[in-house]
Amino acid sequence: MAAGRDQAARVVRDEAPAQPPAPQSPSPQPQPSAPAAPPPQADAAPTQAHKNGGGRRKILFGVAALVALGAIAYGVNYFLVGRYFMTTDDAYVRANNTTLGARVAGHINAIVVADNSKVHAGDVIVRIDDGDYRIAVDSVRARIGTQQATIERIGQQIAAQTSGIDQAKAQLDSAKAGVVRAQADFDRQQALSERGIASKAAFEGSLATRDQAAASVQSAQAAYNTAVVSVEVVKAQQAEAQQQLAEFKAQLAKAERDLEFANVRAPVDGTFSNRMVNAGDYVQPGQRLGNIVPLEGIYIDANFKETQLERIKPGQPVKVSIDAFSTRKIDGVVESLSAASGAVFSLLPPDNATGNFTKIVQRVPVRIRIPKGVARAQLLRPGMSVYVRVDTRSAPDDPSAALDHSDQP
Repeated sequence: MAAGRDQAARVVRDEAPAQPPAPQSPSPQPQPSAPAAPPPQADAAPTQAHKNGGGRRKILFGVAALVALGAIAYGVNYFLVGRYFMTTDDAYVRANNTTLGARVAGHINAIVVADNSKVHAGDVIVRIDDGDYRIAVDSVRARIGTQQATIERIGQQIAAQTSGIDQAKAQLDSAKAGVVRAQADFDRQQALSERGIASKAAFEGSLATRDQAAASVQSAQAAYNTAVVSVEVVKAQQAEAQQQLAEFKAQLAKAERDLEFANVRAPVDGTFSNRMVNAGDYVQPGQRLGNIVPLEGIYIDANFKETQLERIKPGQPVKVSIDAFSTRKIDGVVESLSAASGAVFSLLPPDNATGNFTKIVQRVPVRIRIPKGVARAQLLRPGMSVYVRVDTRSAPDDPSAALDHSDQP
């Protein structure tokens, strides 16, 4: 358009009729005229503008072509591959941390291990002053010794009472034999008295002897019964003493446990961290002392949206990118899906039955197992952020087989 306007202006200037000269009038001397402007470069401007317009059109066409190719490639990749991958950056490294707590009261004598050092199950972490607990153990042991002596003494009493039973039994048998003899004398004297041969005094004497013998039997029987009951009483005392001995033994076991609890030991293998006490502090039962973090048993909890869970199954492979190590990726496997969303297990679960309602997409934790070789390297720490991508195109028939395979270093 600009070139056309320039050409039209030039034609008009060339064809314009010449004007007659104006009449001369007296005027001062004419001033020298300014030099004429050079003729415009009319041909160069259109050519340069044409070249610029053509270059811009080529660039725009190239950009549009690249955008179109990129969109096509993205669509094809999403349709064939991308739609089967579920990703989230709401994922963190976790571990089953163990909290160490005091089980007895006392002053801390020493903290044996340093912060962030490796420990094994059974290693002593903290030592609490155990003087009072040693005294308690010795006191209960002394009571046990005294009680055992008492039981032995009662045993000797039972033996003596048993001999008394034998003696009372012999006396009872003797009294019974006396009754038999007295009864025979009485019968003989009675027969003689009836025939008038024996005197009345002899008959009465035999009668009295028989009655005395019968009373002797009753007395001997009572003595025998008393001896038997006495033995039973002593045996009951022995049983009571044995029960007290068992009670003292239970007290000894508790005292020994309290003495053992003065040494706070690591329950699992891991790294001692988050120490919350110092030497000399007084601790109460249940007070928190620190944590044991089992770094070789770490895992990943990925919080996927509920709309992403349709294809996620246990046993599916997972690619994990670690924020702390951007160039390193690890392979994992889906271990399990949580039984409920995170909101259900929160301190104050939401109640949507009242008031206004705004639907919010919930997230469900998905447990991801990482190889034990990676865990043993101890590069990951609980709380680290990761990015996970689950390949949902296939899942093994036996998810446990995939889990076992993922545990190999």
